Formats: sequence, structure tokens, C-alpha cells
Amino acid sequence: MSEPLVRYATVDDLELWKDVRLRSLAESPDAFGSTLAREQAFTDAEWRERLSPPSVLVLVDGEAVGLGGGFEIEPGTMIVVAMWLDPAWRGRGLSRQVLDLVVAWARERGMRVQLDVTRGNEAARAAYLAYGFEPTGRSVPLREGSDLVVEEMTLPRP
Repeated sequence: MSEPLVRYATVDDLELWKDVRLRSLAESPDAFGSTLAREQAFTDAEWRERLSPPSVLVLVDGEAVGLGGGFEIEPGTMIVVAMWLDPAWRGRGLSRQVLDLVVAWARERGMRVQLDVTRGNEAARAAYLAYGFEPTGRSVPLREGSDLVVEEMTLPRP
């Protein structure tokens, strides 16, 4: 087994992206604002749209074992989304490598970076705090109809 490769995804990675995203939603349904059922119904055009930069894949021997990405939620602000690693690959510093690429993409464009983390997901929260994200004090429901809450965090500008 080779070392994990963390890189930006391209349009050629559509099937890898789709596969790992659906696995992430099945394995960690309370970590995301979306649901497995919702994304299983996506068209190819919707999948391609979600694969836009700065989408990142974690690959091991050609298999996707993690992902992350971001999109501009308002002018000058990018939100980190879809952060997930297969449980077998957690605790190896790979989330930091994914964040490095996502954050670099945003910073090159002068963007502010923020994310949401589900309250109670202490492993993810600890990883984001270690990276330098800071809680803003704002929180909202994970998604419509959910009792779970996400807390907003922001990364201070360098």
C-alpha cells in the first residue's frame, strides 16, 4: 500500500469524487448539512458543479479515502465543506493536508475562510482548533428539521 496522495480534484475525478462523497454521507450523516438521499439523486451536472475548485481528494492506490472542498458563500468569504476521511485513515494528519490546499486556494484569492462543525464532533473540532480556526460564537441547526447544531469557526487572516 502506498502513501496517501492529497491533491486538487479535476473533472477526470468525477466518479472518485462521487463515490467518496456518498461514502462520507453514509458513514458520518451527522457531520454534513446535506444527506445521502439528497446527493444520491444528483445529476451528473450537479456532481460536476460540486467538483469545482478547491475540491481536494485523498487517494491511496487510486482509491479515494477522503475529501474536502469549499465554495464562496458571499463575496470574499469561502466556507470549507465536505471534510471527511475514511475512519481507517483518520489521525494521520491528512485533514491538515486537505485544509492546506483548500485554504491556500482561498488565500490566493484574498478570501476569508470559515467552516461549520457539528456540536459534539470533538475530533473534528479539535482538528480545526489545532489548525488555527477560532469559534465565532454563532451556531445554527445542521439542516432543516435537525436537532443537531453546527458551530461556525473562522480562520484568522495571516
